Amino acid sequence: MSVLATAIGSMPGEDSGGAAYREAVKVVLDSLPDLACVPELPGRGPAATMTGRTLAVVEGLDVDLQPAGWRLTGSSGSPGLDHRRTRSLLAQDLDAVEELGQGYAGTVKLQLAGPWTLAATVERPRGDVVLGDHGARRDLAAALAEGLGAHVRDVRRRMPSAAALVVQLDEPALASVLAGAVPTASGFGRHRTVHPPEASALLETVIGAVVAEGAEPWVHSCAAGTPLALLRGAGARGLLVDADRLGAADHDVLAEALEAGDAVVLGVVPSTDPDGPSGSVTDTALTQRVVRWLDMLGLDPASGRLGVSPACGLAGASYDWSRRALALSRAVADNLTNLG
Repeated sequence: MSVLATAIGSMPGEDSGGAAYREAVKVVLDSLPDLACVPELPGRGPAATMTGRTLAVVEGLDVDLQPAGWRLTGSSGSPGLDHRRTRSLLAQDLDAVEELGQGYAGTVKLQLAGPWTLAATVERPRGDVVLGDHGARRDLAAALAEGLGAHVRDVRRRMPSAAALVVQLDEPALASVLAGAVPTASGFGRHRTVHPPEASALLETVIGAVVAEGAEPWVHSCAAGTPLALLRGAGARGLLVDADRLGAADHDVLAEALEAGDAVVLGVVPSTDPDGPSGSVTDTALTQRVVRWLDMLGLDPASGRLGVSPACGLAGASYDWSRRALALSRAVADNLTNLG
């Protein structure tokens, strides 16, 4: 079985005119022939961040942009200027993906913020984040699930030659949500801990919408303490992790996932420029690191659906390193495939 190379999703670039995005699409499609991501360029502003991108997909709830970030404004059915801008930017980006991705025969991966990270980053109409209101966070998850289906259908229509679609839910805030570590608006308090059954239930709502559209649900988090077993229990069929942030129990969960036929993408390539020469990071050394990890688990590279990626998004990398990181991910995946 082949080991796949992919990317988490974000890429460097600040050009709002479209040239930087088109270049990112070309780089991703050329570098990742088996599992390309639809790139995100958060450097272009709030509409292009993980949260802004996801709010462009949400259905039935309106938002606007405040100095503190994105805020729900209700459900008037008449999106305001900021909300229309997020949707317009996403549509323009997907136009570029459709044009440049004609004939792409690999799997295509979409990225959206998961329901808990969205609840921890979007404010309610009267202030403070959605996380603090049980009803509001359920409504936001339902709106995400509804809009996600239309988004998947749109991408599938635009890229009919793609082998399959994966939807990656980004949940960097989940560990903090479960630990009661998300600060209130004042900064002097913390939102109450969300218990695992409720956390799982909202994830199941959104993951169920992914499955209903015939796409495969994966979850990514670079945060230490992310409950990987909870993610699998909620229906995630792929886990993307930073190899440097794994706890002792995480290794067992990842081994179980591989043995069950689920995807595990191990982030081993640095996501920002190394301190020394870029040539000091080699595919040989990275391959050996993955082999040592597999040996620790008692597995080999042919076990399950293993993938390799940068440790996290590449938005903070230089243009040169972002390309080098993708090339290294592919080289490591090829090395591991040959070993298997």
